Amino acid sequence: MDFNYTSEDEAFRSEVRAWLEANKKSAPPPSNIMADEGAGDWEARVNWHKKLNEGGWVAVNWPKEYGGRGATVMQRLIYREELSRLGLTEPFIGMGISLLGPTLMHWGTEDQKKNHIPKILKGEEVWCQGYSEPGSGSDLASVQTRAIDDGDDFVVNGQKVWTSMAQHADMIFALVRTDPDAPKHKGISYLLVDMHSPGVTVRPLVQMTGGKGFNEVFFEDVRVPKKNIVGERNNGWQVAMTTLMFERGGGGGADYIGEVYELARLAKRIPRNGSNAWDDSSVRQRVAEFAADAQALRYTGYRQLTRQLKGLPPGPEGSMMKLCGTELGLKIALYAMELLGPYSQLEFNAPFAVDKGKWSFRMLAARGPTIYAGTNQIQHNIIGERVLGLPKG
Repeated sequence: MDFNYTSEDEAFRSEVRAWLEANKKSAPPPSNIMADEGAGDWEARVNWHKKLNEGGWVAVNWPKEYGGRGATVMQRLIYREELSRLGLTEPFIGMGISLLGPTLMHWGTEDQKKNHIPKILKGEEVWCQGYSEPGSGSDLASVQTRAIDDGDDFVVNGQKVWTSMAQHADMIFALVRTDPDAPKHKGISYLLVDMHSPGVTVRPLVQMTGGKGFNEVFFEDVRVPKKNIVGERNNGWQVAMTTLMFERGGGGGADYIGEVYELARLAKRIPRNGSNAWDDSSVRQRVAEFAADAQALRYTGYRQLTRQLKGLPPGPEGSMMKLCGTELGLKIALYAMELLGPYSQLEFNAPFAVDKGKWSFRMLAARGPTIYAGTNQIQHNIIGERVLGLPKG
């Protein structure tokens, strides 16, 4: 990969850096973004999203015709680097920017694009994803939520689960079965449903972190216009795979170098044997191992980036980064618990908790990324079969 930036890239960096420096006070603190503790956190995130949009910094990689900047792959990387440099993040206010918007650009009708994409950019329309069901997780094609033809509408009945941000969402893009007699991967349609419709019920699933980001969603005789189908009726599986491509493309791609530095700073503050944990060579060795893994992930990401720059299809790097990145995040969180000792038992934001308890929160949350966006067991299978050429189990 060519690590030299073009003059256009450097100009892009200067522009985004200047804007972020001037507006960083509008960003919510990272702890709020991480915890999703309540309405105040959500409002702060939405406001930061709208502030970024005012500056033209939401969905920078979207085509200009859809309200983005048409940023290149390298410029998208630069944007994330500049956010990270200031300790900022892209506010997560649902699946509109990352998943539905790009899917509509590929599959949506002109009316669907016109009605939804501008609202997604402005933060006026929050979307959640209705894929998983109580009996349909990794086996997504077994969805049972039914959409029955009734004049100009479908009548939807069923249940979705693990629905992130459903409690805030205005809309949901859901997989529904429109032909129950068709084979599993057939007879499924991709439907846009108004979450404010009569018959939609959202029930929060409180996680062990205390966060309430996951939900159950129930549909009881919910009427949905047929014009809300994306793609062809009974061919929603193909549309759904497009959405999953965008989801898994980002899975495990976090830059863990920052977390390793945080862990090192923590070790320097934890007392141990009359000094601090950092003076123990075994602690430094463990942190160094994490740093090496994080750097390896970073360069694996560059390999993936190189494929994009060359116009090549996605390679195995995505599964490798998802698998190795989420496992590294879990290892870092668990080792922080070892360093903290009895203090690891204090909850997030508890009195006397070190760093306000963020490490215990991360430990409790760290298992989740190994499950969503394709479980790590699935990623093992993908790597084994498609990269190593092993026979299917």
